[in-house]
Amino acid sequence: MAAYVIADIEVTDPEAYEGYKRAVATTIAAYGGRYLARGGHTDVVEGTWQPRRLVVIQFPSLTRAREWYASVSYAPLLSLRLRSAATNLVIIDGI
Repeated sequence: MAAYVIADIEVTDPEAYEGYKRAVATTIAAYGGRYLARGGHTDVVEGTWQPRRLVVIQFPSLTRAREWYASVSYAPLLSLRLRSAATNLVIIDGI
């Protein structure tokens, strides 16, 4: 069953974040992940949530999504993202 990583990202250091964006897709693909949305326009139709940069990534399973997030290959990029952006991130099981 598919799983999804959903992140709301507020970039605080655009130059450093560009390095993250250039390198992260390879790590996602290595775990069977693919982008469904990556920073496009959001249209808030209910509530007060104002996402800054919304990203949705699909993985083949919750296990693979968690493996990617905890992987050695993603660790330096995670560190870079934490330094260059404020993020709310969840991993959710699909149906």
